[in-house]
Amino acid sequence: MKQANETEYGPLGALIGVWTGDKGMDIAPEPDGPDENPFYETIEFTAVGGIDNADEQDLAAVWYRQIVRKQSDDRIFHDETGYWMWDPSDNTIMHSLTIPRGVSVLAGGTYAGQPDADGNIILNVAASLESDQWQIIQSPFMLKKARTTEFTQNLIVGGDTLKYVEVTTLNIYGKVFPHSDQNELRRVA
Repeated sequence: MKQANETEYGPLGALIGVWTGDKGMDIAPEPDGPDENPFYETIEFTAVGGIDNADEQDLAAVWYRQIVRKQSDDRIFHDETGYWMWDPSDNTIMHSLTIPRGVSVLAGGTYAGQPDADGNIILNVAASLESDQWQIIQSPFMLKKARTTEFTQNLIVGGDTLKYVEVTTLNIYGKVFPHSDQNELRRVA
């Protein structure tokens, strides 16, 4: 493994730091219809270094932890941890995440190789139960009560601004529901 200061992070370098945002909106499923929850959050991205994978793959990895609180009562309603990884040999972006509800996701996509015309880094990843490559793993309880069938995430990072939209498609309460979260954050450290 390369030391963090020796690693080329490519598009992931833009994530490293501490981010906060209070413009979040969570649209979650409830038995009687969608529930909108304004939220604020902190995400801390930490450089891990280079990962040598069987002497055939060199990945750059960034670890993160995301803590999300409802604006209405300051209660934590989402705690997530995972890694963002980049394979420079083919510009593959990977996002592995785990939430303490018995759900883990390995989502993937391809980085365009350069910032957009405005200088923004754009990262798009997806996973689904049907995918052979980018998958969702969940506990028997979640499979029965709130099955996650798809996950998509779009991050846009420009300077000290990070915007994201993610959609977790759930089969819950006898119907399919696109559970969405979005926010705009500022780098504070």
